[in-house]
Amino acid sequence: MTDVTTATGGGLLSREEMDSARERLPIVYVDVVPVRVDDQGTVIAVGLLLRAGEDGQIKRALVSGRVLYHERIRAALLRHMEKDLGPLALPRVPPAPQPFTIAEYFPTPGVTPFHDPRQHAVSLAYVVPVEGDCAPQQDALELTWFSPLEARDPAVLAELMNGQSTLLLQALAHLGV
Repeated sequence: MTDVTTATGGGLLSREEMDSARERLPIVYVDVVPVRVDDQGTVIAVGLLLRAGEDGQIKRALVSGRVLYHERIRAALLRHMEKDLGPLALPRVPPAPQPFTIAEYFPTPGVTPFHDPRQHAVSLAYVVPVEGDCAPQQDALELTWFSPLEARDPAVLAELMNGQSTLLLQALAHLGV
């Protein structure tokens, strides 16, 4: 999971308030597997970000982030996709998006395949086609497009952090690719 820069006002918490909330409450997130599709709607590429982790390691990641107070899920999806993929990514988020799965991230490793040392988080996971030009933004260093077969490669999966390889495999299975 990536962290959203926090500030007061507009539904955002101060750093201290966010840390306090993380110690007491599960936090709602969205995870997004961005895909490219052909004219028939078949997935031809899966986009994975390259990020510097909190431990300084460079890892692959899905688009991910918190849902803000009083923010609709669709708005959170669009906000995080623009934040990570740029304003010209042109995501095709349906009016009433449905997650392909729900992931529970725990601060204790091994409870589920998903781990976030900062908090207990519940993430709604989506596959979202993008049609425009994607350029990594903010803390995303790079965006690489993999074919569905390449995305299943154990070396690529090993580069994903916090159990997101499980989400990627679930997304590919959900898509039938």
